[in-house]
Amino acid sequence: ADRNPHHLSGGEKRRVAIATVLSMDPDVLILDEPTSGLDPAGRRELIDLLSSLTQTQLIVTHDLPLALQLCDRSVIVSDGCVVADGRTPELLANVDLLAEHRLELPLGFDPSRL
Repeated sequence: ADRNPHHLSGGEKRRVAIATVLSMDPDVLILDEPTSGLDPAGRRELIDLLSSLTQTQLIVTHDLPLALQLCDRSVIVSDGCVVADGRTPELLANVDLLAEHRLELPLGFDPSRL
């Protein structure tokens, strides 16, 4: 509370922004690339927070492990069109679908185990 907001780190600014929105008690929380620029600890804290919320969440992300952790359902959009809509594990296990739309699971992720 005693620091100038311009001197906060990117992760701290993100936390303040999310806290500000949550203080309004929205029915729907819309997040665009929420883990972008966060260190692993900040990422884990954000995932824990989002997992604990009861609000409907719409998360726009290229972070496929995040989608797998937080989203029961995912929609893949390519060139402005919905190309897939379904259960997240099923979509992420479809290697051809991911490759066709330039999405990649991190190294070490085994699609057959999703």
